[in-house]
Amino acid sequence: MGKADVPGRIPSVREIMDDPRLRAAAAGLGRSEAREAARRVQRSLRGGHRPLAEAVADAVAALPPAPTRHRRVLNATGVLVHTNLGRAPLSRAAVDAVAYLAGTSDLELDLAQNRRGRRGRGALEALHAAVPAAEAVHVVNNNAAAMVLVATALAQGAEIVVSRGELVEIGDGFRLPELLESTGARLREVGTTNRTTADDYARAINDNTALLLRVHPSNFAMSGYVSSPSVRDLASLGRPLVVDIGSGLLAPHPLLPDEPDAATVLAQGAALVTASGDKLLGGPQAGLLLGEAALVERLRRHPLARALRTGKLTLAALEATLRGPVPPLPAALSRSVGELGDRAGEMARRLCGAGLDAVAVATEAVVGGGGAPGVALPSAGVSLPDGLGPPLRAGRMPVLGCVHKGRLVLDLRTVEEEDDELLIGAVLDAWGLVARPSAASASVPASASAPVSVSAAGTVTRSATRAAGAVAEAVAGAGP
Repeated sequence: MGKADVPGRIPSVREIMDDPRLRAAAAGLGRSEAREAARRVQRSLRGGHRPLAEAVADAVAALPPAPTRHRRVLNATGVLVHTNLGRAPLSRAAVDAVAYLAGTSDLELDLAQNRRGRRGRGALEALHAAVPAAEAVHVVNNNAAAMVLVATALAQGAEIVVSRGELVEIGDGFRLPELLESTGARLREVGTTNRTTADDYARAINDNTALLLRVHPSNFAMSGYVSSPSVRDLASLGRPLVVDIGSGLLAPHPLLPDEPDAATVLAQGAALVTASGDKLLGGPQAGLLLGEAALVERLRRHPLARALRTGKLTLAALEATLRGPVPPLPAALSRSVGELGDRAGEMARRLCGAGLDAVAVATEAVVGGGGAPGVALPSAGVSLPDGLGPPLRAGRMPVLGCVHKGRLVLDLRTVEEEDDELLIGAVLDAWGLVARPSAASASVPASASAPVSVSAAGTVTRSATRAAGAVAEAVAGAGP
């Protein structure tokens, strides 16, 4: 019997740290995390007569799965690009590329010539190949940085002509005009909130006009008596036209016919396009710049470009996103409603079998993150009692859904099929925390136990619930 096992004696932190499980935790999570777990063991032992091994097991179980205070979360909100949840999940190819290049690499080295090379040339070549209409490309750390670089390098001390209807405010009170004016550029607003014409731009152009700007409306849409000039019309006015397409769609998508894409906008005459890398493209946070070679080179060589450049891990993830298999977010966008309905029906049946009031429902997902505002994506999910929301957020694998008409809806368009078992396990764990002792023997509600009906179109038809626009459970609205 060791000192730590003497009955009635509280072992020291050092003695507790000798446990193989805590030594393994120290190796994987850091010594400070393991030491805090050892202190929790001490407090547990002082609070009652518990075996040391049991106290250590509980403390180890409470340790985070990785050396970070942030948690992996299952996004079942139906919002594909959820800013509060980190926007696009990376593909396995991107994760592998980050791990592969996490050490030293040829980031800025031409190995064949043994001399300095173009930084991140692999990612740049992949981006150029994805959008051949662009003469040149550059990457910075996000789309706001791309806009700052454009305004600073091309319009500092000069004017940017922009429609009043495009001076948007996005997430967390971020306002585009304030960002642009911080660079020393001056905004010349034209048109009205709802209607702007090419003639409005043309009349505003003068000797001090540096560029014309077209901005994605982001997280709102206007309808009715509205109009705006085409990219082609603006490109013919004799000044460089910069188009912020926002959500990072590189080519047209059949499900999003009204969402601007880089290839089309460049073909219509835009001089520069800016976009985000972590939205519809499905990659890491990055600002994409595509367009005329001379303008891109001016941006690349501007002193501010150094402060806005991306790191090796972002470049690795971006290249893998562009070259590798379809990333999770574009794949989620294209999932069939029939597949989602089948998954929802199976999940509801299994949860009902455990005694839950679970119903497969039709839902409507949204792109989110400022992409395709107003577009609803037919989807399917599982409706549960709303009391499961808090324990699901607090679980070992946190889950976020959305609340609609007093029910918690888990939309499966934003859940990878390979994570269905994790989701079911998280719901069962949460149910175990809130269910009354008699719940297991209680009869299952008829609405939950009845067979799930699926229409010929593949949508779940029982208890259809519209989740589009519902508030994500305990999370602020996702901004771009």
